[in-house]
Amino acid sequence: MRAPARLFIVGLLLVVLLPGVLLSAAPVRVAPGPHTVLEWNRILRDVAALEPPGARIAHLSAEFLVVPYRAHSLVGGPAEEEVLVFDLAGVDCFTLLDYVEALRLSPSFSAATVRLPQVRYLDGRVAYRSRNHFLSDWPQRNAATILDVTAEVGQGRAQTVAKELNRKADGSLWLEGIPVVSRPISYLPTADLDDTVLAALKAGDYLGIYTPLEGLDVSHVGIVVRQDGQLLLRHASSLSGVEQVVDVDLIEYLSDKPGIVVYRAR
Repeated sequence: MRAPARLFIVGLLLVVLLPGVLLSAAPVRVAPGPHTVLEWNRILRDVAALEPPGARIAHLSAEFLVVPYRAHSLVGGPAEEEVLVFDLAGVDCFTLLDYVEALRLSPSFSAATVRLPQVRYLDGRVAYRSRNHFLSDWPQRNAATILDVTAEVGQGRAQTVAKELNRKADGSLWLEGIPVVSRPISYLPTADLDDTVLAALKAGDYLGIYTPLEGLDVSHVGIVVRQDGQLLLRHASSLSGVEQVVDVDLIEYLSDKPGIVVYRAR
C-alpha cells in the first residue's frame, strides 16, 4: 500500500447535481488517505465492471487494509455544525462502511464525495439529526442500494426483537438530540450459524454484531470476505495493539458474540 497522501481539503460542498443526487451547500473535509485522487480514480475504473456489487465492496475494502483506526472522526452534534467528513486516512468500523459504499456507487473519487451524503444521511441532508446513527438506518433510508437479508441468510433461524433505538434501559438517551425510533431488529443467533447459514453469506455482505443492549441494534460492523477458502471479517479494529483495518477469521471472532445482522448491496 502506498504511503498516505497528504492532500487535505476543507471548504464548502456547493449545490451539486448528479443523476438522482441533489445536495445542499455544507462544510466538507476530504482526505484521500491510502491513495492519491488519481489512484482512486484508476481503482474505481478497474472495479466498475465487477459483479455482483459485493465483489466491488470486497475489492474496494481491501484498499483500506492497515489504514489506522480513528474514533470520533465525524464532526457535528446537537449544538455543533455538521461537517461532511470524507477522510480515508483513518476510519472507525462504521465510517469504513460509509466510505466503501460511497466508493462502490461512484465512477470517480469526486463523485464519491458527492455520493457520501446519500449514504450517511437521510435524503442526503448533511446534519447531525439526519445522520445514520444506527446500522439499521441503512436499509430503511437506502432501500434502493441496501437490503436486509438477515432472514434470507438465516433460512428460518432469524429472531426478531422490538427495539426502541436510542433509549437506554433507564429511559435516558444514548445520543442527545436524536429521537427514539421503534424498529424490529432481526438477527441470527451465533449458536445457529451452522455450515448452511455460513455458506449463504456472500463476499461483500455488510455484517453487524447484534447487541441485546436496550436502545442499540449492533455493537460493531464489518464486511464479509471470502479468501482462499476462508470466511473472514474485514473491520476497523479498536483493539490495543491492532488499531487498524484488518481481516480476522469470522467464525472465531463470533465465538463470544450474541449474533449477527446481514445487509447486502443491491
